[in-house]
Amino acid sequence: MVPQADRGWRAAASDADRRRIRDWREAFIEARETALRSGHVDEVAREGALLEPDAALGGAPIPDGEYRCRVVKVGAKSEGLLNFVSYPAFRCRIAMQGEVQSFTKLTGSQRHVGIIFPDDAMRQVFLGTLVLGDEPAALPYGQDATRDVAGLIERIGPARWRLVLPRPHFESKLDVVELQPIMAGAN
Repeated sequence: MVPQADRGWRAAASDADRRRIRDWREAFIEARETALRSGHVDEVAREGALLEPDAALGGAPIPDGEYRCRVVKVGAKSEGLLNFVSYPAFRCRIAMQGEVQSFTKLTGSQRHVGIIFPDDAMRQVFLGTLVLGDEPAALPYGQDATRDVAGLIERIGPARWRLVLPRPHFESKLDVVELQPIMAGAN
């Protein structure tokens, strides 16, 4: 999935993705301000910590398991697109894949698939690709730069994480994926 994953995220990431990760906060603020200026003040406020750039709490890495994951797209990438879109929850999975964790968005028309790397006490780094529509499998990371995704996983509350994807290639300036564990017996 991600070549050189065994050497850490910096060795595996493209130059463009290292820049996106380095500049994540700038992208977050820019996207959020775009949404606010275009009249989405109430929607942004309703999201609380999910759309606050400095909400990371640190702590242990995201645990393996099944998750409800909801995508919020903030700040239109180009004229004519929406500056704020919140999608209903989908299903995602965090699981060990060899020595590292993997993230897979299991449902929806845009599905992120990739590897989660350790980084620091506040965050983990995600590198992966985007599977579109009814495609049966993901392209390997680095094969198509427009499909590559890079971001950070942060804990923002009890049993609540987010995957921050700065400057994705499609639609928005920022994608934020909210991750909440699915408890046994819950839907």
